[in-house]
Amino acid sequence: MTEVQTKEGKEKEEEKRNTTMLHGFWTLTNRELKKWYKAPVILLLSLIQPIFWIILFGKSMNLGKIFTSTSISIPGVDIPKAVIDQIGTEILKATFGTSNYFSFLAAGMLSFIVLFTSMQSGMSIVWDRRLGFLDRLLTTPIPRGSIVMSKVMSSVIRSLVQASIVLAVATLMGMTFASNISVISFLLAYAALFLMSLGLSALFIMLAIRATSWESQMAIMNLLNLPLLFTSNAFYPISEMPSWLKPVAEVNPLTYSNEAIRSLLLGIPSNLAIDFGYLVAFAVILSAIGMILSWKYLSQ
Repeated sequence: MTEVQTKEGKEKEEEKRNTTMLHGFWTLTNRELKKWYKAPVILLLSLIQPIFWIILFGKSMNLGKIFTSTSISIPGVDIPKAVIDQIGTEILKATFGTSNYFSFLAAGMLSFIVLFTSMQSGMSIVWDRRLGFLDRLLTTPIPRGSIVMSKVMSSVIRSLVQASIVLAVATLMGMTFASNISVISFLLAYAALFLMSLGLSALFIMLAIRATSWESQMAIMNLLNLPLLFTSNAFYPISEMPSWLKPVAEVNPLTYSNEAIRSLLLGIPSNLAIDFGYLVAFAVILSAIGMILSWKYLSQ
């Protein structure tokens, strides 16, 4: 009888622990999201920012404009615009896999917006520590891992919302999709963004766990922001990069996210098994490291 009571007691204690963990995780995640959607200025800026990115980068860097001349005049020869357009289309397809460079770039901007939003995730840890909220939180029975993962999940949700805004604006501005696109294609594209955001958010929160100064965290963000963007295939395919840059691009998670999205939405050939395999490994490994570091370094 005593053994049965002991077993029941352990089961109830385990159930209580799981309930506390899930409740704490959801409460903290909702707290982070409230700071985003209940602040009108922050919400407005978060909506405007991705639209500016897609307009400024998308249209100002549209290589298709190079091939819009009415004709080319050579002594004795007048090449009509239709021929120029055909040549331009073939060049773009051979280089980028699509004749619409804006679509190629817009797909890359989805990953960049996720990168930019994920980088902000570490700042919440820094401010919670400085304002004393983190110390109070550590006195509660909420597991340390839930504290970290709640911030990761709130960052992931914000990233996907802003990526959706970018995708909608890009569609209105002329982004074209593959002829055989389906709902499954969109869901898989969002799965790629989810995995990349999960890994990047865990990375920047991991870097911020021991930080006490927002200046140091901002310095890390500024150090990694543009290098991660320009060493990926966001603007140009890896085949067009210098030989010394290709190995860097091949380990950049944005490269695999971009490849998966372009394959699913634009129909540009890619090995989705490799893309998703890399993204899954990236997200799982960095999330696990973030959990371990939270147990080790988050203390009162």
